[in-house]
Amino acid sequence: ELIVPREQRNGYDHAVRAAGATLVEVGFHEPVAGSGVRRCEAWEIAAAIGPQTAGVFYVHDARARPPLAEVIAVAHARGLPVLVDAAGDLPPRSNLRSLIAAGADLVAFSGGKAIRGPQATGILCGRRDLVGAAALQMLDLNDHYELWEPPPQLIDKRRLSGLPRHGIGRGFKVAKEQIVALLAALRLFVSGAYDADLPVMRSHLARVASGLADLPVECRFVETPDGQSPPLLEIDVSRSPGLDAFALCRRLRHGSPPVYVAHGRLHEGILGIHPLHLTDQRTADLVRCLRAAIAGR
Repeated sequence: ELIVPREQRNGYDHAVRAAGATLVEVGFHEPVAGSGVRRCEAWEIAAAIGPQTAGVFYVHDARARPPLAEVIAVAHARGLPVLVDAAGDLPPRSNLRSLIAAGADLVAFSGGKAIRGPQATGILCGRRDLVGAAALQMLDLNDHYELWEPPPQLIDKRRLSGLPRHGIGRGFKVAKEQIVALLAALRLFVSGAYDADLPVMRSHLARVASGLADLPVECRFVETPDGQSPPLLEIDVSRSPGLDAFALCRRLRHGSPPVYVAHGRLHEGILGIHPLHLTDQRTADLVRCLRAAIAGR
């Protein structure tokens, strides 16, 4: 069993359940329910620990509750590891080290997204024994025990009574070419090389806003204080008569070329534009498609 704050359950935690864990939910997000002011608290995690508890599962976000430090303190007091899903929590770059430094035992980051590596890759870091256990689920085990030489810094074969069969991760192996590409992208990300793209991204978004200036929509720029995350452009149609954000989104997806905007706030009448893959030509195409969709064409 892995204990998880109830408010952190999500559609991606099937990866944890697929490995054999049962998730035990604790706490409530009362502000979302409109029933109070409290969220999950660290004592509730401590109270749920039982004989089948293998650890605590935590989805990291700057606004997540309980604070990670409190969760780590509670878990470590009972000798339990904390597994952190930080797949989408880069930037800032400091998270690559700070979560481990805070005491998290195993942290998963996406190799795509902000790192810009292959989308099917990821990074698993933390305690050597836990990373080694995960690696054992991925390795090619079609060998003879006498010849098998797993990476000794991760796996001590002397602790195994024999060569295991292929594990659950074998069907999801990452190609060597993808690993090399991820390492190259990670070096760029850590060096801050991507920061030089931010002014260009801002200029692309400014062109989009300028291209819609004469239309009945409101454009707003959203910046993050970390100085590393790309800016975003919000297109607000909530006060635009006759415009529906869901209809606009659908129209854009069916356009030529298809355009996929950020759709997390459509219910508020807001479409989001992320500039990561914009070029001069794509920006021009985006403006054309947005204008056509807003005009109902």
